Amino acid sequence: MALQPVEMYHYKDTEQPCSVLLQLNRLRQECIFTDVWLCSDNTEIPCHRNVLVCSSPYFRAMFCNNFMEKQQSKVVLKNIKPSILSIIIDYVYTGTASIHMDNVLPLMQAAAMLQYGRLFEGCSSFLQMQLSPDNCLSMIRLSEIMNCRSLHVKAKEMAMNSFSDVSASEELCELSLPELMGYLEDNSLCAEEEQVFETLVAWIHHDPRSRRGTISDLFKKVRLRYIHPTYLFQFIANDPLIQSSTLCTELIESVRRLMFSVSTKCINNTEFRNLWVVQRRYTCQDRLVVMGGRKNNEQTSREALVFEEKTQTWQKLATLPIRLYKAAYVALHSVLYVIGGLTTNAKYSQVTSTVYTLSLKSNQWRLTEPMLEPRFAHRTLSYLHFIFVLGGLGPDRRVTASVERFNSMFNQWESMAPMPEAVLHPAVAAANQRIYMFGGEDTMHNPARLIQVYHIARNMWSKMENRTVKNVSAPAAVIDDKIYIIGGYTRRMIAYDTKSNRFLKCANLKERRMHHSATVLNNHLYVTGDSDAFESYDPKTDSWTSKGSLPHNLFDHGSITLTSVQQT
Repeated sequence: MALQPVEMYHYKDTEQPCSVLLQLNRLRQECIFTDVWLCSDNTEIPCHRNVLVCSSPYFRAMFCNNFMEKQQSKVVLKNIKPSILSIIIDYVYTGTASIHMDNVLPLMQAAAMLQYGRLFEGCSSFLQMQLSPDNCLSMIRLSEIMNCRSLHVKAKEMAMNSFSDVSASEELCELSLPELMGYLEDNSLCAEEEQVFETLVAWIHHDPRSRRGTISDLFKKVRLRYIHPTYLFQFIANDPLIQSSTLCTELIESVRRLMFSVSTKCINNTEFRNLWVVQRRYTCQDRLVVMGGRKNNEQTSREALVFEEKTQTWQKLATLPIRLYKAAYVALHSVLYVIGGLTTNAKYSQVTSTVYTLSLKSNQWRLTEPMLEPRFAHRTLSYLHFIFVLGGLGPDRRVTASVERFNSMFNQWESMAPMPEAVLHPAVAAANQRIYMFGGEDTMHNPARLIQVYHIARNMWSKMENRTVKNVSAPAAVIDDKIYIIGGYTRRMIAYDTKSNRFLKCANLKERRMHHSATVLNNHLYVTGDSDAFESYDPKTDSWTSKGSLPHNLFDHGSITLTSVQQT
């Protein structure tokens, strides 16, 4: 077949520019057609004006305008060492430069002066390769002196992401007050609030005479709302620096009153209100953790699994020391609590009052203060600095109406008013200073069509019958002012509006669920269990979305949202 004739062919020789540059460099080395010498100290380097003009705005301005250098055959470049000038001329003619720690700074300065932007960025790239938590603060200072944004961005990013290591360095103590304030108020700081406080204290103690007066300004940068109450009141409140500041002690006292009031709406001081409602730092991420339960409907599991959103995979955490059947799972202050349960082995079973805790930071299980009463198949929830434990089965295997709560400020349990009617497997949630308990089953295993409400501040219960309520083994979760009651031997989900005191019908689950669990993550409901599939619900669109699968089937487990500081 004959080829069609082409009217025009645009040919491009990619090797031609490199070849020309190579030949120009050979001419320079042999001093052929060179018409200017760049001088530094006693060193003279022959060059071609036209090559220099094409390579840099600096030389274009020098040789194409009415400057005296236009007529000179020798041009002296002050403040540039001969070795650095030689590297730059080689770069002009070859496009390459060897950068190392001994020459990077003077080379960067010369590149900036002579307006070789890409060489300047090459020096920046080399310095970025040297970044570490030990030198990132000095690199930030260097980037500001050199006006190098790319280095500044990377060094600041490392300082934020590795703040645990950076905060222990001597360089941090040398920061000025505005510089330190800039770090502590930055939302991208990768640090727990306790560490923020410890950092500012260390900074003040480095030069107490001149810095003591800054404690109140720095203390405002600590997000008190996200500090564990025990740390807040045992360590921060008793710190001599805090005690020396009237404003700091007033802030601590405001937090104390807020904690004891059980209400988040009783803040009168405007300045404190603004400090209290500040959002978490961006590096604090909520993560879905699935814990315990019966694995594949067989033996009780000791596994804790955390869902990695980016990779859509499940990662194993430390294994619980013992097997617990129908324990309760709850999160408080970024710590996972496993409370009570039934221990089983080949010989006997025992109802326990033990409490185990796990944080994502330590990934280690610890025994903490046990409950007042052993129980299993009970319900738990957290509210402010409290954990509430409701009902369940006691050592006699009978349904109990008893209620107790754990006060994390004092690390102790206390008995509370018992529920009006003892029920098993109700849906429970806390909102507006109240605990709402929906349905469940009575001692005769009949559905309890009632709502029991506990007023936390008054330690009082009330109850009301409601024919809409007929849930058994259904978890509940709160988003905004609505309590969602999810499944329970059914696909049905309803929402209770606490403001209007009425129920709303929601989209059904994709499949029938029982012995499952639910939690709130990023304003979405996440439901796990009864199969290996898990799904999420968006209240804005009233729709369910499949989120993949668990490593195995789970029943009677815990689904918890834990907050952790994530390095990017």
